[in-house]
Amino acid sequence: MLGTIVNTAAILVGSTIGSILKKGIQKEYQDAMYTAMGLSAIGIGMNAVVSNMSDSRYPVLFIVSLAAGSLFGTALNLDGRFQRMVNRHSDGNLGQGLATAVLMFCIGTLSILGPVQSALKGDNTYLFTNATLDFVTSMVLSSTYGIGIAFAALILFWWQGTIYLFASSLSGLFQNGLMTELSIVGGFLIAASGIGILKIKDCKTLNMLPALLVPPVFFWICSMF
Repeated sequence: MLGTIVNTAAILVGSTIGSILKKGIQKEYQDAMYTAMGLSAIGIGMNAVVSNMSDSRYPVLFIVSLAAGSLFGTALNLDGRFQRMVNRHSDGNLGQGLATAVLMFCIGTLSILGPVQSALKGDNTYLFTNATLDFVTSMVLSSTYGIGIAFAALILFWWQGTIYLFASSLSGLFQNGLMTELSIVGGFLIAASGIGILKIKDCKTLNMLPALLVPPVFFWICSMF
């Protein structure tokens, strides 16, 4: 768990530094940061999609995942519930920023495979690398959205901790291509967050989060036959 603890601490420290810097940034520069974060999220998301699409064994699984996940999330109104909860105690932008932070911190090769490597081999290289990236990202996000971005650290700790605890049973699924399918679906979700930040379209990304559950369930069913 050392790697996960370091990763969590990196986000907390980065968020604190960024929130301090935010106080001295004028609105026009904050707007420029919004644009930069939106473009960055789109770029990171599409890179994940393009990098993994050719390795997918089930080319239509991401379509089914996004469709089924979006329908389920919309039925539960995850986005609306989350936005109301967060924005009740903050300005109207934190919900969107926090959702983007959670996706960028948690959905990626390093953040998912890192806990597996740590649990099975005692190797924290992936997590230490991820901590460095998340430190910079959290600093930029919090300089735009405020200290509330630090809450993403708690979600990351839960996410990576869960993967760490179940690493032995999950390792076989990852070797069979689950990582590829999760990266594709996650890439689309991160890109959707970027589109929302740029105010091109409100994709209600949180309503799409259940899409990440479809590939693991699909691979688990396949493993039974």
